[in-house]
Amino acid sequence: MRNPIRIITVGAALAALALVVASNAGARIEVVRVGNIVLKNNSTISPTKLPRRQPAPIKSTISASIATIDGSHLPATREVVIDLDNSFHVNAKGLPVCKAGQLEARNSKAARRICGRATVGKGKGLAEIAFPEQKPIVVASPLTMFNGGVKGGKTTIFIHAFLTVPVPAAIVTPVKIAHSRRGAYGLHAVAKIPVIAGGAGSVTFFKLTIGREFTFKGERASFASASCPNGRLLAKGRVLFADNSRLKLARALPCIPKG
Repeated sequence: MRNPIRIITVGAALAALALVVASNAGARIEVVRVGNIVLKNNSTISPTKLPRRQPAPIKSTISASIATIDGSHLPATREVVIDLDNSFHVNAKGLPVCKAGQLEARNSKAARRICGRATVGKGKGLAEIAFPEQKPIVVASPLTMFNGGVKGGKTTIFIHAFLTVPVPAAIVTPVKIAHSRRGAYGLHAVAKIPVIAGGAGSVTFFKLTIGREFTFKGERASFASASCPNGRLLAKGRVLFADNSRLKLARALPCIPKG
């Protein structure tokens, strides 16, 4: 079955994008189209007023749908790459760490019980499965983001899901986030989606809320933070599909500098 991993991986990678593609409450939906594929993003980030220089904690929710214009089944997603503005920061230092082995073969409730202290985000995903000669079905999965630790300058996030259709299965997918020097962009996130069951399942919707404040060495810290030096925050990304089409994302998110 292909869809479980794509639910997780796309959700994980776009979780990073949530830090920057989101807009303030009530903002219009962002629509991106390539060929027969269209993505609609309706996300939020708070607060929108941020310090000019010192990063402040943020909380972000993404809510997005992906579909074909003609209603046909989506091609499989192979890879998601996201670059984030220099003013965004991810900090997992001091957070409890969850290992992939602790999440495997466990449902969502059990995974959250065992690795709850390492949680950095929660949400849900939907995927459409289209087996040959069968009517497509839609399956749902809880999504939970766990801190996988920092090593070699890269932060690992594990996204856990548990599906009961067609058979009960836990899926654990890692996403790597690294600091980079790409002009105005300072974070680089990559998720590769393995080919499973010939691409029978495709993600159609995901919603994920990211944000975790914690105490490290007696001081308050935040997994996600940002500053607003010039009134805008940049993000760009690409999604590669099995038919070799590429959906590109680019956004300048307005913010309000303070201080």
